[in-house]
Parts: sequence; C-alpha cells; structure tokens
Amino acid sequence: MKNIKVLFVLSAMAISLLLASCTQQFDTQQGQLNTDDLDYTNSDGMIAPLLGAYNVFATRGWEEPLLLSVRGDDVNAGGLGDQQPFANTDLYAYDKGYWMYNALWNGHYSDMIDLNTAIVQINRYKEFLPESELPRANQYIAEIKVLRAWLQFNVARVWENVFIYETNTPNDEIEANGVSSKAEIMQRISDLMDEAIPDLPAVRPNERQDLPGAVTRYTAYAIKALANLELQNYQGVADATGAIINSGKFMLYSDFYQLFKKPGELSDENLLEMQYSDFNSETGDTFYHLYAPYGPQNWTPSRENASSGWGFYEPSKKFIKFMLDRNETVRLETSVLFTDRGIAELEADGYTGFPNFVKNTTRDGDRINDYARAMFASGKHYLPSTQLTDGRNNYGAGKNHIVIRYAEILLMYAEALTQGASGSGLSAVQAVNLLRQRANMPALSSVTLDGVMDEKFAELALEWGIRYYDMIRLDKYGELSYDGRTFTAANEYLPYPQAQVDALPLGEESTN
Repeated sequence: MKNIKVLFVLSAMAISLLLASCTQQFDTQQGQLNTDDLDYTNSDGMIAPLLGAYNVFATRGWEEPLLLSVRGDDVNAGGLGDQQPFANTDLYAYDKGYWMYNALWNGHYSDMIDLNTAIVQINRYKEFLPESELPRANQYIAEIKVLRAWLQFNVARVWENVFIYETNTPNDEIEANGVSSKAEIMQRISDLMDEAIPDLPAVRPNERQDLPGAVTRYTAYAIKALANLELQNYQGVADATGAIINSGKFMLYSDFYQLFKKPGELSDENLLEMQYSDFNSETGDTFYHLYAPYGPQNWTPSRENASSGWGFYEPSKKFIKFMLDRNETVRLETSVLFTDRGIAELEADGYTGFPNFVKNTTRDGDRINDYARAMFASGKHYLPSTQLTDGRNNYGAGKNHIVIRYAEILLMYAEALTQGASGSGLSAVQAVNLLRQRANMPALSSVTLDGVMDEKFAELALEWGIRYYDMIRLDKYGELSYDGRTFTAANEYLPYPQAQVDALPLGEESTN
C-alpha cells in the first residue's frame, strides 16, 4: 500500500502544478478564472483538478494544527520567547494582530476558494462528458466538497460566526450572505454531506483502487457526525456514526503505538488522512508536512543526523497525571515523549513507581534530552528516527497526518447514546470497550457521559484540538481552568484577525 500511496502523492504534486497555474491566474477578490489552457473535451484530464484539490488539502502551514489545538487542557504551548502570542493564546490571552490568527484564517479560506475553483473546472469537463462518465465527475465534486467542509468546519469552531464560501467568487457570497452563525454553518455542512454521500464510493479510503486513502462515503458520514456534534443534535451523530460502524468496513489498528507512525499509514482505522512522502528516495522531490514544531529541541536520535524539533507543543502535566492515575500504558507511551526534567517534575508532585516506559528513551532508541522550552513532547507527532528514509533528516519526514479515525467515530457514537440518542448495533459501553481492549485497559460494565469524555481524553489527546472543542461544547470550563489558567465563556472563540476586520464586513464581535 505504501508504494501506491507514493504514486498518489507524486501524481498530486505533478498535477497540483496545473491547478497552481490556474490559481495564479485566479484573482480571489475578483473571481477571474483563466482556463484557456485546458482542454475540457478530453475527459482524461478531469482527474487533474481532483488531485490538485488533495494537494491543497494536505498543504497545511505548520501553525494551523498547532493553533487549532493549543487551548486544550491536553496540550501546552511550551516556553516560547520568540512566539509569545502563541503561548499567550494557550493562556486565553488573545492578540488579534498575531500573525498566526491571520495565517489560519487565510490558509483555510484561500484553500476553500482553490477547492471551489477545482469544482468549477470539473463542471466544465461535465459539459462535454457522455452520460456514462457523469457519475465519475459527480464523485470528484463530492470528494472536493468533503475536503472543503473540513476547512469550513475548522474556521467555524475557531471563530464561531464566519463566511461560507461555496464558489470561487467570494465577494459575491459575502455581499449576498454576510456572516453566517456557527449553527448555520454546521447545518449547512451536514446538509452538504447528505448531498455528497450518494455520489461517493462505499469503501474504506484504503480500499480506493484509483486513489488509495482518498475520500469515501464514510469520510462524508464522519464530517456529518462532527457537524451534528457541534449542533448537539445527538441523534444525527448516532445516525451518521452508526452508518460507519454498521458498514463493517472499519476496525481499530491493532498496535496503537505504530498507528501514528509509518506502519499505521492508510490503515483500516483511518477515515481521513493527509498523505506525505519522500518517495523512499535519499534525494529528489519531497512532499512533507513540517513536524518540527512538535518535536523536542534536544535529542540524541538512534539514527544519527536526524534533526530535532522546536519544542512548541507540549503534552500537559494535567493530561499525563490523568493517564498515570488511570494506569494507562500504551496510550500514554504513544502520546508523550518524556525528559528527565519532566519525570523529576512529576516526582516532585508526588508521582512514583512509574511504568518502565516513563523514561527519556523511546522504545525505538531515541533519547529525549532536557531542553528549555518544555518538559515533554508529543509522541503522536513523533516518527522514530529509525523510520526515516535513509538520507532524509527532517523531524518526522514523510509521516502522514491522520485527521479522522475510527476511534473518534466510536466515541462520538457512545457520547450520542449517553446523551439520549438511539443507536443501532453497538451499545455505548461496547463502543468504549473496543478502545479499552486495544489499550489493554479493563472492560467497563456501564458508561456515563463523563466516562465517555474521559475515554476521549485518553484516546484522542493532542489530536486537532478535539479535547478543547469538546470542553467548550459541553461548557466544562472548569477543565480548562488548570495550572493557573482561568477559562470563561468569553474565551471560547478567537477574535477575528485584525487584517480581516480591516478588510471584510465581519460585523460586531459580540462573543469574540
């Protein structure tokens, strides 16, 4: 499967040049699209905009996932003298002029416009297609709508009331519709996924023969479930996640530790995944995400010359203590890289008798030395130096980024049932126990909402801000008031970036 994935990424890189050339000619303010260089009568080229769309989706700035995640009680910003507003954001002190806020806004919205441009291109091909090829065009458009929905979902969770972009003429949409509420956006995402689902293949992403790892019907169900979770429409969550569970297509990857490393790429657990590669070559082209911000500043890698990271993303002591108190093993080992200084800090807080993996050397032989910015680093964003391609030294080089996995589906389903929804097939406790079994945790005989949220904390910490958005959705402000922080309702959403306030009709920031 790895070799097929490499071909997919390589194709995406090559084809993205076509989309990029069109995008360069596309003024996002005026909506001008020059397509004179494309032959829409040749249906062989119709896949080009789709591959370009996947490239756009996976080309994320390093700051985007960090900013989406940093306010949760599972992760801290680290001691960042050179990015102090990022550290302040972790403390709920927001600076609307900070470059990261504008970068997240611009990165997501400009990509939505690029994805909409790809849809425009595919629709042009449709004008010349025989009826027999229309389903393929409709599938490509549905895939792109799912990718766009994920971007739209993120900006609504971060800023609450924002714009909906469904064309490549955003000025027209802004003038016609203005700002939409978070609830309106989530409902729109849910409705769009209903439209997309019939046009998508009913397979796992890794079963796709044309583009392994690409969007399928179940990815759309997952996005629909996430949107309905934000709406607190728990029956909608149960129905969407139930469709995934009852498909029988998905299963938890057996090795939690390797799930987040190269062996777990394109596994049966993954519903949405950003794919990266250096094509197993010591030299030449690469398509990477920058993982250095997650890594320790100082390490002694098992494979020499492997680069260290920046220390910008630290698992919180609160999370680590929570896991130790639960007697977690593989989930704690996988989630946290320990330093001697961090272990000493835990001991000073009264923790002793640690499991044998609580040490400064990973099972793969990488030693995490003490460094100034943090006491711990994220293990879920760690790639063992021994898994790097020979000759490639970037921290985490070529590692995929899992966006949605079956574990989250099971936990959303369980939460929906504890919130009063009706399920089909599994019970809430059965869904939770599937995860606990993999984690070598004892089975439960019953589960409450609080129990499900604890399981989500243990299972999904450090991933895409899931913990933070759960806590604000459930008004669990006390959980976010930790280690000297005080969280209130006024802290839920980031302020609009000042550059966007100056340029766009965003209206009053009543809650920002």
